[in-house]
Amino acid sequence: MAKIIVDKTLCDLFRAYYDARRNKRLTFNALFFEKKYEANLFKLYEEIISEKYSISPSVCFISFKPLKREIFAANFRDRIVHHFVYNYIGPIFERLFINDTCSCRIGKGTSYGVKRLGHFIRSCSENYKKDCYILKLDIKGYFMGIDHVILYEKIEKSLNRYREIEDFDVDLILKLVHQIVFHDSTKGCRITGKKEDWQGLPKNKSLFFADPDKGLPIGNLTSQLFGNVYLNDFDHFVRYMLGCKYYGRYVDDIVIVHRDKEYLKSIIPLVGSYLESNLYLKIHPKKIYLQHFNKGVRFLGAFLKPYRTYIGNQTKGNFYNKIQYWNDFLMERNFNLSENDLNLFLSSSNSYLGMMKQYNTYRLREKILTQKLSSDFLNYVHFFDDYAKIIVNEKEK
Repeated sequence: MAKIIVDKTLCDLFRAYYDARRNKRLTFNALFFEKKYEANLFKLYEEIISEKYSISPSVCFISFKPLKREIFAANFRDRIVHHFVYNYIGPIFERLFINDTCSCRIGKGTSYGVKRLGHFIRSCSENYKKDCYILKLDIKGYFMGIDHVILYEKIEKSLNRYREIEDFDVDLILKLVHQIVFHDSTKGCRITGKKEDWQGLPKNKSLFFADPDKGLPIGNLTSQLFGNVYLNDFDHFVRYMLGCKYYGRYVDDIVIVHRDKEYLKSIIPLVGSYLESNLYLKIHPKKIYLQHFNKGVRFLGAFLKPYRTYIGNQTKGNFYNKIQYWNDFLMERNFNLSENDLNLFLSSSNSYLGMMKQYNTYRLREKILTQKLSSDFLNYVHFFDDYAKIIVNEKEK
C-alpha cells in the first residue's frame, strides 16, 4: 500500500510540474529547471518525502498594473510545490466554498462576479421595479492581515475532515502547507526594481511591515487559495447566519444587495465584529459604500447601471496604454514583427477584448481598434466583425 502512495505522489509531482510551467516556460528559473527536469523532479520528490524540502528565496518587486502591489515571485521549484499542494487540496475546498466566492476559481473570476452582482440587483429589485440597495465593503490590508495560526488551523481541520476518503498522504501535504503558510518570504528575498517603486505604497499593503506570523505573499498560487479559505467561514456567516441571500465576495471586496437600507446599515457593525473577533481583520472605514441601485455601482472593473454594464475607466485606460505601447513597439521594430512579438501582441490585446466583450463596449472596441491601433498592424492581423478578437492574417500563418 505504501508503494502505491509513493508512486502516485511522484506522478502527481510531475503533473504539478507541467501545471507550473504552463505560463512560465520563458522565465530563467523555469528554463534552468527544465534543462534537467526529470533529475530535478526526482530530487525534489526525495526532498519532499524525506521532509528535507525547504523553500528558496523569492524575488520581490512592485507591480503597477492594474493596481500598485507588492509581488513576491517564488522560485520555479517552489511553484511546482504550490501546484502540487493545490491539486490535492483545491478540490476539497471547492466543496466547502459558497458559489459566490468568485476569486481564483475555475469558471469564475471578475466577469462572473460582475454578472452575479447584476443578477442580485435584478432579482432583488424584481427587474428594477422595486427599491433595493447595494452595500460594498472592503477589508483593510487583507493579505497582510491574514493570521498564520488561524489559517493553518482552518486548513488542517478541513483536510482531517476528509482524511478517510482522500487517496493522498494527508500528513505529507499538511507538512508542506505548514511550511508554506509560516514561511517568511521577506527573509533572504531578492528585491528588483527601484526603492522609489515602494513610495506611496501603504504599510498595510507590504509584507515587510506585517506583524509577526501574519501576511501572505501576493503572487503565489497557494496565497490565492488560502485567501478564500481564510474567509470561508465568514462567507457562511454572512450568507446563512445573517441571512444575506444576495451576497458575494471577490478576495476582500464584499457586496450585499437588500431591499431594506436600514437592514444593511445594521449589519455593518455585525460584519465588522465578526472579522475582528474571529480573524483579526478590519473593515476599511473609508471604503464603505451604500446606495440605491439607480445610482450605479463600481465593482471589479465594471460599472453597473440598470439594464447595462460598462467597463471601468481604469480598465479602459489600461487598454489605451497597452495599445500605445504596441504602436510604439511596432515603430521601434521598423514595422517588422517576429512571430513571438505577434503572439505577445495577440495575447495581450485579446485578453482585454475578451473581458470587454462581456459588457456594453461595442463602440469602444471599434474605436480603439480602428482609430487608436496603428493601421500598420493590418499587415499582420485583422478583426472580427464585432471587434471582439484579433486574429492573424492568412499570409502570416
